[in-house]
Amino acid sequence: MGHERNTAPAAFPIALKDRERTAPFPQSERSRAFRRRFFPDASAADWNDWRWQLRSRIRDLARLSQIMRLSRDEHTAVAARGGSLPVGITPYYASLMSETDPAEPLRRTHIPVAAEHVRTAGESDDPLSEDDDAAVPGLVHRYPDRVLFLATGFCATYCRYCTRSRMVGGGGEYTFSLGQWQRAIDYIADHPRIRDVLLSGGDPLTIATDKLEWLLSRLRAIPHVEFLRIGTKVPVVLPQRVTRDLVRMLRRYHPLWMSLHFTHPTELTAEVAESTERLADAGIPLGSQTVLLAGINDSVEVMRTLNHGLLRLRVRPYYLYQCDPITGSAHFRTPVERGLEIIRGLRGHTSGYAVPHFVIDAPGGGGKIPLQPDYVLGREGADLLLRNFEGEMYRYPDPPESA
Repeated sequence: MGHERNTAPAAFPIALKDRERTAPFPQSERSRAFRRRFFPDASAADWNDWRWQLRSRIRDLARLSQIMRLSRDEHTAVAARGGSLPVGITPYYASLMSETDPAEPLRRTHIPVAAEHVRTAGESDDPLSEDDDAAVPGLVHRYPDRVLFLATGFCATYCRYCTRSRMVGGGGEYTFSLGQWQRAIDYIADHPRIRDVLLSGGDPLTIATDKLEWLLSRLRAIPHVEFLRIGTKVPVVLPQRVTRDLVRMLRRYHPLWMSLHFTHPTELTAEVAESTERLADAGIPLGSQTVLLAGINDSVEVMRTLNHGLLRLRVRPYYLYQCDPITGSAHFRTPVERGLEIIRGLRGHTSGYAVPHFVIDAPGGGGKIPLQPDYVLGREGADLLLRNFEGEMYRYPDPPESA
C-alpha cells in the first residue's frame, strides 16, 4: 500500500497513556468476537487503546484478504491501487463490516473498487477549489467571518469518496507542521472579521491531546474568535479515542462545537453511544454531517433510521451533503433529485430535528447551497399557495406590501 507521510500521532507522556488504558470503555460482543478471531494476541485493554487501533489498522491486501473474502473487483483494485489515498481501516470499524458481502454499506465506503480509477466529466481532485481560497497553507478563507483550518492530513480511516483525498494519507505536496499552524493562527489574529474557526483535515482528533490543546488554546486566546468547531469522524470509526482526558481538555475551550461524520445506521453501536455521551456530557453541541451515497444510504428508510438513532445519541442531524464530484466518485453519486426525495419523505413525517439541511457544496468554490422540495406553488391574488408534506395545497394570506 502507499506510504503515509503523516504517521500516527506522537505519543503522550507515559502516565497519561497508562491512565487512558485503564479507563473503562464498553466493548460489544461483536467487537470481542472479531478481536478473538482476527487479533488473538490483543487484550481487551489493547482493543480499547486508540493508539493500538491506529497501529493495527488494516492497510494492505494481505491483511484485508485474511479478514474479508474480497470480490475480484476489490482484489484487483486494492492490488493495483494508485493515487494519494491509501487504504486504512481501524480494527473496530472493520468489525462492523461484512466479511463476505462486497455490497455491504460500510465495506463499500472503505474498500476500493475499479470504478474509483475512472474519471468522469465534471470531476476534479479539488472540486471545491479549496486550494484557490487558501489564505495561507492549510487555511481556507472563503466566507467573510469564518475559516477552515486544515490541521492534519492524517485520518483514522480513509473514506473512498473523500473530498480531500488529494491531501490526506500522505499523498501529494501537502505537509502539516507547527510552523504552518502558527502562520494560520497569525492570519486569523490579523483579521478581526473572523469569528468562527472550523478545525478539520484529515481528522483533528487523531492529533495527540497535548498538541491539540496547544492549538485550541492559541485560537481561544484570539479575542475576536467567538467559537471553535471540530469536524471529525473519529467518534464513529475510533470511539475509543474519546477518552476522559480528551474530554476534560476539550471542555476548557467552550464554546466548542463538533460536527460528526456519520454514514449509516450500522455505525450506531454501544461504543459510539459511549463516545457521543462523553462529548455531550462535556457540554459540546453535536451535529452530524452525512454524505448521500448511492446504494448505501440513499433511501428515506435508511436516513430516517440513522437520524432517529442520532437523536437518541444527542446528535442533531445537520447536513445531508450531495456527494462532491471528486475524481473517481461517479459510482457513489446519486441524482440530486434523490436527496430531495429523502427530504420530502422526512419533512412532516418525522420530528423536525430529524430533518437535515440538504446542500450542494458548489464546485469551483461557490460554498454550500441549500436545496428544498418545492413547497411554494405560486401566488393567487393576495394568497401564497403552499403544498404540505401530504401533497395537499393550502393558502396563506400574503398581500403585497403597499408602495
